[in-house]
Amino acid sequence: MTITQNQQSPATIATAPDFAAIRSAHARIRPHIHRTPVFTSESLDAMTGAHLFFKCENLQKTGSFKFRGATNAVFSLTDAEAKLGVVTQSSGNHAGAIALAARRRGIPAWIVMPSTAPRAKRQAVESYGGRVTECEHNVASRDAACKALQEKTGAVLIHPYNNPHVIAGQGTAALELLEDVPDLDIIVTPVSGGGLLSGTSIAAKTMRPQIRVVGAEPKNADDAYRSLASCKIEPAAKTETIADGLRATLCPLTFSILREHVDEIALVTEEEILAAMRILWERLKLIVEPSGTVSAAIAIHKKFAVEGKRIGIILSGGNLDLDQIPFARATQ
Repeated sequence: MTITQNQQSPATIATAPDFAAIRSAHARIRPHIHRTPVFTSESLDAMTGAHLFFKCENLQKTGSFKFRGATNAVFSLTDAEAKLGVVTQSSGNHAGAIALAARRRGIPAWIVMPSTAPRAKRQAVESYGGRVTECEHNVASRDAACKALQEKTGAVLIHPYNNPHVIAGQGTAALELLEDVPDLDIIVTPVSGGGLLSGTSIAAKTMRPQIRVVGAEPKNADDAYRSLASCKIEPAAKTETIADGLRATLCPLTFSILREHVDEIALVTEEEILAAMRILWERLKLIVEPSGTVSAAIAIHKKFAVEGKRIGIILSGGNLDLDQIPFARATQ
């Protein structure tokens, strides 16, 4: 199931980063991040009829691409801004990324996490030095907790995706991928709040204007798909998805960028996500979390025209509870 985005859209709002900002972000964060490898698989190429290139952000520090944007945002602060620390809200990967980035800069990080967040993710945040404050599992509670911490500490808020420095940092993964494999026809990334897809689309369309940029989303969390179809931000779906990192809703900044630069959003089912996770383990020996797998799943299950194409796929994260590996129950 796919939707092709109409390119007759308004200009990106003024605060969106440009490609120069992504280049600057890469220079700023290069000493702190891994330049993650690009994997290929002859068997997956034969299975899909395409040439697939997997950018392994599951092997990034903290286990996800989020460390790129968090590091750029933290190290973009002036000394005066940074001295009181940073605060953010997240149930997982962004939380850990901000905690580690702050530790590397030598400043405190206050992390608001819902009480329902996986214990392993909270423990990871604390191991990086993050100071966790629990809240209820809803937007209002998270916002209130962040506001209270800002008022108490004077810390700077770094939103998971509604932040130009975060978006620019996320775009560096696509920059590296296109430097390593410059002749891609298509680039695919998951979409949730839209930070990764926004940065990817800006970098990709600048470096290779003819490239198609495709977002991948669970059918059970299809608000980006619906938003681009209706030309307005749609609320998150009420259904549950195993890709729990993809349940955020677009903000005006990311929505504007996606309307300008993204060609298509494709959807996959829960069963297809699980099957793709198992395939990635069997063929590439990679553990990829469900949210990071959706980009591979839409190619493996041919949710858009893949035959004969050279396709770059960003595997966005690998933070998975190994005591409960979900793809053990999935079949190809």
